[in-house]
Amino acid sequence: MTINKSLEFTTLYEISKVLGSSLNINVTLKLAIKILTDYLDMKIAVIALIEDGELIIVASHGIDPEDVKAGRYKVGEGIMGKVAKTGCSMVIPDEVEETSFFNKNMKVNSTQKVAFLYVPIVFKKEILGVLSVARTYDSMQSTFDEDMRFLKIISSLVSQSVKLCHSVESEKKLLMEECDALKMALKRKYKLNNIVGRSGSMQEVFEAVHRVAPTKATVLLIGESGTGKELIARAIHYMGTRSDCPFVKFNCAAIPEGLLETELFGHEKGAFTGATSSRKGRFELAHEGTIFLDEIGDLTMSLQPKILRVLQEREFERIGGEKTIKVDVRVIAATSRNLEALVEESKFREDLYYRLNVVPIYLPPLRERQEDIVELTEFFLNKFNNEHGRSVTIAPKSISLMMKYYWPGNVRELENTIERLVIMCPDNVVKPHDLPTNMRNFNPTTMKNEPYTKTRPVTLEQTERQRIIEVLEANNWVHAKAAQVLGITARQIGYKVKKYGIRKGVS
Repeated sequence: MTINKSLEFTTLYEISKVLGSSLNINVTLKLAIKILTDYLDMKIAVIALIEDGELIIVASHGIDPEDVKAGRYKVGEGIMGKVAKTGCSMVIPDEVEETSFFNKNMKVNSTQKVAFLYVPIVFKKEILGVLSVARTYDSMQSTFDEDMRFLKIISSLVSQSVKLCHSVESEKKLLMEECDALKMALKRKYKLNNIVGRSGSMQEVFEAVHRVAPTKATVLLIGESGTGKELIARAIHYMGTRSDCPFVKFNCAAIPEGLLETELFGHEKGAFTGATSSRKGRFELAHEGTIFLDEIGDLTMSLQPKILRVLQEREFERIGGEKTIKVDVRVIAATSRNLEALVEESKFREDLYYRLNVVPIYLPPLRERQEDIVELTEFFLNKFNNEHGRSVTIAPKSISLMMKYYWPGNVRELENTIERLVIMCPDNVVKPHDLPTNMRNFNPTTMKNEPYTKTRPVTLEQTERQRIIEVLEANNWVHAKAAQVLGITARQIGYKVKKYGIRKGVS
């Protein structure tokens, strides 16, 4: 029985469409078999793939489902096994006469003669499986050349689809393994025993983290810039029950006001000029995980009610959208500003403040934990010596000066200072004259360098403003250099200069 050419092309076209429609190989092969049997009136059609040395039926037509479940052949066993082993196509003109090739699951009840055609599924000399069909024929003089030619084309299409799916599955498995390894590395990295701090004030922080991490409670981290609020936020996340889910960071002070809402809540296509497609916001991306809202005190008044709604109702709408989106998100917020003062000044909603202030954790500035300076210094020395191929140490007199210094930039400033010393120190020992000028000349008795005396700033904002002015003056008012010293971006320092009304020559 010869296949009509027109029907052949139609069948090939439909099968190629199906095979290219999905990476779910089991679904596509079953659809391909259905097309093959529907168009060409095959009595039986089977695709079996090799898995762990066995041929396993993955798609079939005309076979009892129970037989399909039992349809396993070792490579070399039975007709299918022989084709899989040799890679040679075979035609069995009549199943009854060819008992040596008989397959228990390939039985056809028909008064006509039945031929079994077997074609290996091969990709670049690699045998992946076998395609087999059964069809009736008229006489022993019938030839099956055209049928076999057509089945080899089908087999070639199937082989490419199978190989592609196997490659994708292999890459997916590798990515999953890498992802799991990364998650484990993150958990190890952000464990509290990897955070330096033996002082009593830091031990209080660690105890609070241990208590709050396993819960769902909202946490408010309070502390000056550079005290490690993000590090503690990550520790809370990776020590909690959501550690396998996303940790999404969002800095409320680093994004222009006009983009804050779309960054947090996303937008629908066409919501505004340039919105060419829908986009998820940070809350949606953090679903079932944790969102870290850094510098929450800089959040605009117009957005505060929407954040409050997410905290209360766990729902929101994208910009330009009407669908209400439900999210399960743990919120950790952080601020270097005095939120209570902002509430009194009507610059921060009182109800939002109390929603955020469920579990407040105060992170002490470095000047309040001087006993940690030596250990932190050793930690950063080891880190940057390894990174830059140096073996720098710090002389005892230099350590003494560092212990007396105010460290307004806190741990971030210490880290940046140590890296600069490791890179720039002319020999392997940091002597007092190698230290930054502001550190060498620091005098705790002068009002200018002693903001924590009776005239010290009464708010964190004033402390931050004064520190920015000091660093800008030390770097000739070059924002990029000052930002590097402070450990923030040039955009952030520009924002803070504008926010605090800082001008050159005006203190």
